[in-house]
Amino acid sequence: MPKKASVLGVVAGLAVIAPLLAACTGDRAPAGDRPVVLTTFTVLADIAENVAGDHLEVRSITKAGAEIHGYEPTPGDIAKASEADLILDNGLNLELWFSQFVESVDVPHVVVSEGVDVLDISEDAYAGTPNPHAWMSPASAQLYVDNMVEAFSDLEPEHADDFRANGDAYKAQLQDIQDELVGELAALPENERALVTCEGAFSYLARDAGLTEAYIWPVNAEQQATPQQIAATIEFVRDNDVPAVFCESTVSDRPMQQVVEATGATFGGTLYVDSLSEEGGPVPTYLDLLRHDVDTIVAALTGGDR
Repeated sequence: MPKKASVLGVVAGLAVIAPLLAACTGDRAPAGDRPVVLTTFTVLADIAENVAGDHLEVRSITKAGAEIHGYEPTPGDIAKASEADLILDNGLNLELWFSQFVESVDVPHVVVSEGVDVLDISEDAYAGTPNPHAWMSPASAQLYVDNMVEAFSDLEPEHADDFRANGDAYKAQLQDIQDELVGELAALPENERALVTCEGAFSYLARDAGLTEAYIWPVNAEQQATPQQIAATIEFVRDNDVPAVFCESTVSDRPMQQVVEATGATFGGTLYVDSLSEEGGPVPTYLDLLRHDVDTIVAALTGGDR
């Protein structure tokens, strides 16, 4: 969810560059011999690369480490869009900054979260709207893969069998991570089956693992970590004897450190959600991201070393 001020700025900027987008797409030039698939962020790009194999060139608008919610498109993004043969986005209101961008480009567009069992945000200004972080569920991510297989097969029918085989192999790896998550946490007592994070970005993963989710703020917003939000999180951790709490890589963990100081809970570590790291970093691929988060959560909640 973007900040309100950012949304207004993006809309104004897109009103200026929309005619340029339309002009660019009319003269689209291929990048090499492979069709170009453009995704909105690095997680989707990595999944798409695994499904596409060598048949498609996959690009991401945002770079590794970027905050996806409040991203503001740049003139350089126009060139990327003008070269694309297919655009993939997450949907579920994640990329509100991208909606008018897509509408201004004459390129096929697929929302890869289509078919996911959507969870709604339950608090604050965004209550009742979809929680966009469905890719954080290894089970839901398998639907992302299916949607990509279908979209890529429509784009390049001659490689449909390869896309399907790649997708099946990738879904098997996702299922392994899902089974590991559920199995490793199965023995936790009820009061310790809680996932407390800075942002409510883990609703889908918590549902998969049978964990109660708690967080300081539901989505990234202009004002984060109010005293009331921190106090409510402290109360939850105390009441449930939660052994460890976490925070995401793209936000400051200072509010959660206040919870740690007030409750004696352990800071369990940094979790990754919206972006992969650079090559050589802790989560250069989506599977690495899931494994890192699952290992971090399991080790902190069970007190084990992984």
